[in-house]
Amino acid sequence: MKQYVIYKRVSTEDQGKSGHGLDAQQRDIDIFLEQFSEVPFEVAGEFQDVQSGSDNDRPELAKALALVRKTGAELLVAKLDRLSRKVAFIATLMDDKKVKLRVAQMPQADKFQLHIYAALAEQEREFISARTKAALAAAKITHAAKRKVDPTYSKQIGGLRDKTMKRNAAIQQKADAEAAKVMKIVGPLRAADQTLSAIAETLTSMGVHTSRGGAWTATQVSRMIARGQK
Repeated sequence: MKQYVIYKRVSTEDQGKSGHGLDAQQRDIDIFLEQFSEVPFEVAGEFQDVQSGSDNDRPELAKALALVRKTGAELLVAKLDRLSRKVAFIATLMDDKKVKLRVAQMPQADKFQLHIYAALAEQEREFISARTKAALAAAKITHAAKRKVDPTYSKQIGGLRDKTMKRNAAIQQKADAEAAKVMKIVGPLRAADQTLSAIAETLTSMGVHTSRGGAWTATQVSRMIARGQK
């Protein structure tokens, strides 16, 4: 009989207490078990951590892995980043012959594909971090320079910052909504083991455009999948 050890993770105590994040993970896991798992199956154990994904020293994850190695069960997570946000850690687990990993949101993905997704996600986070730091540094320099010229600049910038934050939040909300719509199409196609190029062709043929109004490419589809794993 197929056995699974389920592992879930949230980053903060508030998420753990409220159920936000955990409910979504459980939903994805339930869908996987109902639609993609071999039958019959049993859940050998369930574990949950409330820690950052960048911290690999997690007690409940250690227990889950110990049970996996002992029973031969598969480690089942909702999303790859619930396991870890570090490619090196995920790669180490994949090299462990006693650990077989299944990701509910990517039921057909093999080890190579999971490694690629992890690498893309890590790279995107690094790019975002670098851009954010650069933008903050540039803004700090600009702010200091304008204060020397106009003593009232600090008061003026406060109102502008609020407007900018609201505008950026609205833009982000719209982008997230559009991404969610696209992922509803991409998800089943990936589950059907379609290639990134085939998915790009399907989206374009359906009249679904990128955020810039263009045709889809395999690279853009890959980025969309990586974004959906956050």
